[in-house]
Amino acid sequence: MKKFFGLLIAIALLVSFGCSQQEKKLEIFSWWTAGGEADGLNAMLDIFKANNPDVEVINATVAGGAGSNAKAVLASRMQGNQPPDSFQVHAGHELIDTWVVADKMEPITFIFKDNNYMNSYPKGVIDIISYKGEIYSVPVNIHRSNVLWFNKDIFTKNGLTPPGSIADFFAIADQLKAVGITPLALGDNGIWAATHLLESVLLGTLGPEGYKGLWTGATAWDGAKTKEALGNFVKMLDYVNDDHAALSWDAAAQYVIDGTCAMTIMGDWAEGYFKSKGLTPLKEFGWAPSPGTAGTFIMLSDSFGLPKGAPHRDQAIKWLALCASKEGQDAFNPKKGSIPSRIDGDKSLYDAYLQSAMADFSNNDIVPSCAHGAAAAEGWVTKINDVMTVFVTEKDVDKAAAGFVAAAAGYTNM
Repeated sequence: MKKFFGLLIAIALLVSFGCSQQEKKLEIFSWWTAGGEADGLNAMLDIFKANNPDVEVINATVAGGAGSNAKAVLASRMQGNQPPDSFQVHAGHELIDTWVVADKMEPITFIFKDNNYMNSYPKGVIDIISYKGEIYSVPVNIHRSNVLWFNKDIFTKNGLTPPGSIADFFAIADQLKAVGITPLALGDNGIWAATHLLESVLLGTLGPEGYKGLWTGATAWDGAKTKEALGNFVKMLDYVNDDHAALSWDAAAQYVIDGTCAMTIMGDWAEGYFKSKGLTPLKEFGWAPSPGTAGTFIMLSDSFGLPKGAPHRDQAIKWLALCASKEGQDAFNPKKGSIPSRIDGDKSLYDAYLQSAMADFSNNDIVPSCAHGAAAAEGWVTKINDVMTVFVTEKDVDKAAAGFVAAAAGYTNM
């Protein structure tokens, strides 16, 4: 009997030891496998390891498909109740409508409050990452959608300044067309790039409140002002390269580098492309808010949350606190080519464009990107992209408006 109880105690100790060992792990799931994004993630993981040397960190990445492969693997794990400790997801409705509404995530407002971080983030960002008064993810970076990039040499030689309004854009586009230069580069063999352009046109026509109303039901997709925006988009298509449907977004950016086209409207990852080709900000290329959107910042963000049933919850909370910190974000973003979601990042670590984006982010009206999962649920964005596939070909405003109304049914975030 003594031996039996001794054996039970030994087993209990082993189980206890195994559990304590298990608690000293952290699995981070993402699709950051290459280039600056992987370097940025590793920079944050290095800080975590230095602060927690006894924790085994598992960097679980899934390559390919701009996140689509990773999302499929994640869905399988979440639905099978085998979540990672934390995972990368686009901040906003991609997370909220997919996992928060399904009751698969814990609120993490306490991380922001316990670390006195609430005032370190713009209210617009807090709104985007919140659901029913609770915060559900930590945005580690900010990308800007509404950026017009232009070839400096073309603008200088033609005496042009970046268009401040949509009307200015068309006036400049006519000048460029008259001298044989295609005004606007578009590469929408991935239809999301057309949706990306559309969201800038919607914002530039409707203004920030009207734009935000599209996602709540306050602005009608078939209203007169929205149809005006759709008409502006159709008119813009008259000034893009004829081969846009065959090109990727970066091939369109290359047209701006080559001088084939004068401008492109793309997120600020385009700057990373320009720099990878040896260009210097403010020398060969310049930038401005997309026409009509000055004072407003369309944001998209990568974020991390806390799944219910995270195997190593305590370590996940430490990770999320690091993601939310100035130290973590200033380690990550200069390598990723994005800006912090906090307003107190160290500007000396960032280049001229990123510094300008940080300045705008700290005082602009923040609105969410549709094309990149912040404004609308993933299923809704898929339906919008389906409408766009037809719209860019047929250019029928009334048909597109009806399609967008149908796409919004059941999704508007009242």
